[in-house]
Amino acid sequence: MSIRVAYEEMKQTLKQVFLNLGLTEEQAETCALIHTQSSADGVESHGLNRVPRFAEYVQKGWINIKGKPCLTGAKGAVENYDGQLGIGITNALFCADRAVELAKEHGIGCVTLKNTTHWMRGGTYAWRMAEAGFMGMSWINTESCMPLWGSDEPSVGNNPFCIAVPRENGPVVLDMAMSQYAYGKLGVYRLAGKELPYPGGFDKDGNLTSDPGAIEDSRRILPTGYWKGSGMALALDMAAALMANGNCGTDMDIQAKGSCTGCCQIFIAYDPYLFGTKEEIQTMLDRRAEAANNAHPEREGGHVSYPGERTLKTRAQSMKDGVAADETVWQQVCALAAGNMDTKDIASR
Repeated sequence: MSIRVAYEEMKQTLKQVFLNLGLTEEQAETCALIHTQSSADGVESHGLNRVPRFAEYVQKGWINIKGKPCLTGAKGAVENYDGQLGIGITNALFCADRAVELAKEHGIGCVTLKNTTHWMRGGTYAWRMAEAGFMGMSWINTESCMPLWGSDEPSVGNNPFCIAVPRENGPVVLDMAMSQYAYGKLGVYRLAGKELPYPGGFDKDGNLTSDPGAIEDSRRILPTGYWKGSGMALALDMAAALMANGNCGTDMDIQAKGSCTGCCQIFIAYDPYLFGTKEEIQTMLDRRAEAANNAHPEREGGHVSYPGERTLKTRAQSMKDGVAADETVWQQVCALAAGNMDTKDIASR
């Protein structure tokens, strides 16, 4: 059952969980903020719901809470860091911010990160770069969790890709996995007792299904665009490993230390006004966004939105009415905050 939790209550509860795990005051504050913001933006799959798994990984030693990005190489506008298996959120925030600083100097900045851990909601870092006034691109490689097209077993990651356009009247932000639904989203629908709006994978018998639990059991999530999403996932995997000189998905499969442990991440920031004035660029962006909004809806009374538009509306509702949360997950997180560090992951089986 879904409930509403006041934003500050959720944030302070999560902060206590992170403090209980041994994070510093600054780390706990940052992680609590990002997880709460993700849920407030409607991405509870990678916000509140991910906290029990994070706690489990810390306790298993798969996340090094003392690890920080260490510079391993730099050439002009490009820098490479080793994440030392540190906290995914703090590592990724550092790299996104560093990409922006490089872009301020060079017009474009690229930071590659290897040997890091799950960054939670990928869109966090694209939003951050856009809110700093820069176009942002980022992606990650993961262990195999999705079948390549033509296979019936996990053989590639769903490797989320994000791009953000810094429109002053509302950033355009695309945050997408290479699967039709990420596993976290399957968990959200399963916990709510709902079917997916569209088929999201295959059951154990190879039948296309909208049953999230059946897809979790078979581990046959559907690539976005079928063979296109499958091919894009493989290309993103290789590109991330190449650019960061780190693990590809196959390497993470061998290590078998949970979701994204030891992964690579890429952060690119671009000055939007390199070849045009702010006025003409922003006018063009408004013109394009308006055209998208004015596209004829398939149903009477419907509305076509650009990527990121609904996020802002969800965020506003969360601040007013409280952040949506699954009651079972919230109870587990509250138990973690109270010191009962049982890390059984309810959100994702």
